[in-house]
Order: sequence, then structure tokens, then C-alpha cells
Amino acid sequence: MNYRIEKDQVGERKIPETVYYGINTKRAEENFNLGSKSVNLKLIYEIVLIKKAAARVNYGLKRLPEEKANAIIQACEEVMAGKFDHDFIVSAFQGGAGTSTNMNVNEVVANRAIEILGGTKGNYEVVHPLNDVNMSQSTNDVYPTALRIAAIHLLRKLSDSLAGLQEALQEKENEFSDVIKLGRTELMDALPMMLGQEFGAYAKAIERDRWRIYKVEERLRQINLGGTAIGTGVNASHKYIYMITDTIQEMTGLGLARSDYPMDITQNNDVFVEVSGLLKACSTNLLKISNDLRLLSSGPRGGFGEIELPQMQVGSTIMPGKVNPVIPEMIGQVAMRVMANDSAITMAASAGQLELNAFMPLIAECLLESLELLNKGVKIFRDKCIAGIKANKEKCQETLEKSAALAAALLHHLGYEKAGELAKKALAENRTIREVLKEENIFSEARIDEILNPLEVTKPGIPGQPGK
Repeated sequence: MNYRIEKDQVGERKIPETVYYGINTKRAEENFNLGSKSVNLKLIYEIVLIKKAAARVNYGLKRLPEEKANAIIQACEEVMAGKFDHDFIVSAFQGGAGTSTNMNVNEVVANRAIEILGGTKGNYEVVHPLNDVNMSQSTNDVYPTALRIAAIHLLRKLSDSLAGLQEALQEKENEFSDVIKLGRTELMDALPMMLGQEFGAYAKAIERDRWRIYKVEERLRQINLGGTAIGTGVNASHKYIYMITDTIQEMTGLGLARSDYPMDITQNNDVFVEVSGLLKACSTNLLKISNDLRLLSSGPRGGFGEIELPQMQVGSTIMPGKVNPVIPEMIGQVAMRVMANDSAITMAASAGQLELNAFMPLIAECLLESLELLNKGVKIFRDKCIAGIKANKEKCQETLEKSAALAAALLHHLGYEKAGELAKKALAENRTIREVLKEENIFSEARIDEILNPLEVTKPGIPGQPGK
């Protein structure tokens, strides 16, 4: 393998001639050799987009020659097209508040721009990673801006995915509107309800999540681009500061706005905690729903067996015929991971000191992972689980009749003590409330049917007392 020699303030390094990264990236690879995943490419692409915008603005301000600016812009476009993904090698978990990531981008863009201009990689007199590609910028305004842009795009996708899940749950609400079943509190028999009502409650929870996630985008729209190192804007001209925000807004199509206090955006990361908190709230609902579906579909003979989930794959290497609820288990694990990421984001955001938070790489990795996992997970949950759920009407009816839940319909007519006495007798003798009522001869058969009418005991009012 042939190498080129690159130098920095620390010394020299041999860099393979074929790669587009340089000495700073190589040092970061060595320093953070954790064997873990590298920086999320969505973040990389948004940083590159900012480099492209900066080149346009700096050319407009006559700080970059046209030929050099065009080469940088072309290089950025090629990087965003995925042509150099293999050159972004720095671990997601890195010291330096994201500086290594920014340098990785600067070097790849610079070396490709050098090639475009007919030069040889590593000849930074043609295009310099810092003097040209990073002109008027700092990691500390580029990195958080790129993270906000990446997060907004993913939030919009997640909001759409949740809308699809909500719609699927509402379809099941309608489909199961006539399936009466036993409701449970603390896993104990409670009151009759419709299976559709259960799915309707799930839909309402997801509706709240969708709305919260849709609205929180507003928190991410303020950016500190042009604030450079600590938000004061040193080394960026006044014209650049205003033009860069307008340019990046135009290029992204997002309603981004320059912060009226860039130092705040540079040092404080509570907005990411807020966004992550809403992802955690969404995960709480997803985990609860997935656990419910696992319970309701358990069995099929030894459990609740009230619903049937789509059979996705063989469930055991030793138990023939066993099929597991793998999709609810998948979304449950996604939810748990998002909750864990939220804890990491909270700790990282609170660990910032003075004018900068050194732990932004952890915030970025966890937040983007949570958004990607939820977006993909929600779609799979909808398509491979919710859409194919079937109701076991006979099992639902049988379980309800065997319980003493219908005794609640007798409270207004007989009082708590007598209704409780009848419920206890029904359970002790393994009989239904209906059978015990007939034997006690308290009401006529027609009256019993009125009071225990399934449609009456699952809605507001007093069963058997119309209008009450």
C-alpha cells in the first residue's frame, strides 16, 4: 500500500493514498478505537450541507475564489450522495465535543475538492480543510446546527409513522366494536368492555404522541450558525452570519432561524433533552401496548387467547408449533432502548461546563438512534402486527361469562353487598352470574337480559335503566 505523509502540530502520520480523510481523522480513529459504530451518517450529511452553504456564502462575500468554491460545493454534493461513506471512520463516542467529526468532514471534502481541481490528495495548498472548507465556522456552531437539522427531518418521518400506527389502531377499534370481552384492572377481572374500546384507547395514546412529536420541531429550529466557537461570532463577518442562516434555510427547506442569543444554543442542550423526553413518552405507550398484545394473545390454549397476532416465524427449536409474539417483543425492546438513550442524553446534557458541552457526540448518537429506531420500529409494528390482528370472539365471550364481572351491572338494582354475594357464589360454583340470577329468581329472564345486555354494560349509564 502506498502512503502520503501529513503533518500537524503534534507530528507526522502516514495516510493511505487511497483514502480521503487526513491526519486529524487518523488520530481520532486511533484515540477512540472502541470497536463501536462510527458517527451517524445522517449527521455527517447535514454537516456537509453546512460546508456547502458556507462555501456559497464565502464565495458571495469574495472570500473564496470561484474555482475553489465550486470544487468544494461539488465535493459536498458527492459526499451527500454517499460516495465517500467509507471515509467517515471516527467512533460515535469521541472526546472533543464533535471536533473530530467536523475535521473528518473537512478533510474528506478538501481532498475531494483538491482532486476536482487536478491536485493530489494531501496537498492542502490547493484546498485547505480549515482555511477553506471550515472558513467562518467552528465545530461548536456547525455540529449542533447539523444535529438539529437531522433531528427535524427524522421527527417529521416519525410523526408520519405514528399517524399510520394511529390509523391502524383506529381501524381495529371499528373492526372490533361489537366484540365484547372482559376488562381487567391489576390483571384481575374487572368490567365488561368492547375489544374495540381497548384499541381505541391505544389509538388515543398514539395520537398524543404524534401531536407532541410534530410540535416539538419548533424547539429545534433556532440555530447558532455564525456564532463560531462560543456564540460570540468571532472570525465570522456580520454579513456571513446573516447570509449563512438564510442560505441554510433555503437549502434545507426548513423554517430555521438565527438565535437571538447564540451563546445559549452553543452551551445549553436542554432542547435535546426535551425532544428525547417526548420520544421516551412515546416509547412508554408503545411498550405498554406491546405488553398488552402479548397478554391478550397469550396461549393459544394456556393464556388469554382473546386475540390472534399474525404468525411471523417459527418460535422454537425444540417445541413444534410454537409461534412467539416477536413483533411486539421487537417494539418493546426498541422502546426500552429509547428510554435508556434518554437517560444518557439527560446525563450528557447536564454534564456541560461553562461555554460548551463536551458530550454532544453522545447526545447526537443517542438522539439520532432513538429517532431512527422508533421510525422503523413503528412502521414494522403497524404493518406486521397491528394490521393483521384478529379477534377470538368466542373466547372473549366465554371468558366474560365465566367471570363475575357482570355482577357490577347489579349494583344499582341490588346494592353492593347482595351483588357481591351473588358474584362470590358464581365463582365458588363455577357458574355464570346469569345462571345464579335465574336460580335465585330475583328477576325475570327478560329483566335479566335487559340488565346484563352487553351493549348496556360497556357504556355510560345504569344497565337496565334507559336514560339513567
